[in-house]
Amino acid sequence: MEWLTAFYLCSLPVIAGWCADRIWGDPLWLPHPIVGFGKAISAGEKRLNQEGHKMIKGGILAVLLIGTVYALTDIIIHAIQPYPVVYIAVVSTGIFFFLAGKTLIDEVREVFYATDRSTEEGRQRVARIVGRDTASLDAQEIRTAALETLSENLSDGVIAPLFWYIVAGLPGMAAYKMINTLDSMIGYRTERYLKFGRTAARIDDAANYIPARLTALLMLTVSGKTGLWSFVKKQARNHLSPNSGWCEAALAGILSCRFGGAHDYFGERIEKPYIGENQREIETKDMEKAIKINRQAEIVMVILTALLAALRQMLILSVWGS
Repeated sequence: MEWLTAFYLCSLPVIAGWCADRIWGDPLWLPHPIVGFGKAISAGEKRLNQEGHKMIKGGILAVLLIGTVYALTDIIIHAIQPYPVVYIAVVSTGIFFFLAGKTLIDEVREVFYATDRSTEEGRQRVARIVGRDTASLDAQEIRTAALETLSENLSDGVIAPLFWYIVAGLPGMAAYKMINTLDSMIGYRTERYLKFGRTAARIDDAANYIPARLTALLMLTVSGKTGLWSFVKKQARNHLSPNSGWCEAALAGILSCRFGGAHDYFGERIEKPYIGENQREIETKDMEKAIKINRQAEIVMVILTALLAALRQMLILSVWGS
């Protein structure tokens, strides 16, 4: 009976939410909480990112928004907990909103197709999914940027949210998505955001430390290349981020290619070390292989999440029961 209750409350929403993401992705017509997160961050940044004490003000904004999202989600979850059907529906919907697997996969596929037609069309398409300036990218750089983003999104968009669901349920998942949105908007090492976004970037580093390494392990496992772990550990150190390098290094090793190099962000040139050792042309078949790896890694993580979340719920029920 305890297993059945745990399945209904924790495992079923994970499976339902992930299936919904695989089917629908992020429909443009559907109001999305991440859009609300972005508006809150943008409003706070415009008001606070002024002269004087930028790091303190940016830190306060980050902690306030993360704490607010966690608290509001927790309040909602506790309010509907006595109503199992409503609880399952709300948690499933939340997981659907907070996963971002299908949309990015579809976008990456379209970047490759667009680049095959023309470099300019590829630049316009890749600009939808990367933060760097794309006006001067060549075809190879466009395809490389898309695969780098795909590998990072597997962690940020799927593995990490599910990891934090295991740890702290839907409130933990919602808080993580706010952390990730903060980093994607103000976590840049540019003049405007270097101080203001520093705390947000550090929190994001901490929140992604385990998920990034778990993502790399899952990618190597599903591809049958666990022997590349030493390569990944070595190459991951080349990335400016303590986490993103693990995902990129795993994909670079699996595809035997090279990522990284200098990129432009908001008009500023940022030098990035290379990840991987084989400087070769990226092809459409590489994209197809990378997408297959993403999907297989997602499936394994969903199964693990369903099992571990149910186990966590059983432990909670046993404590309450005693």
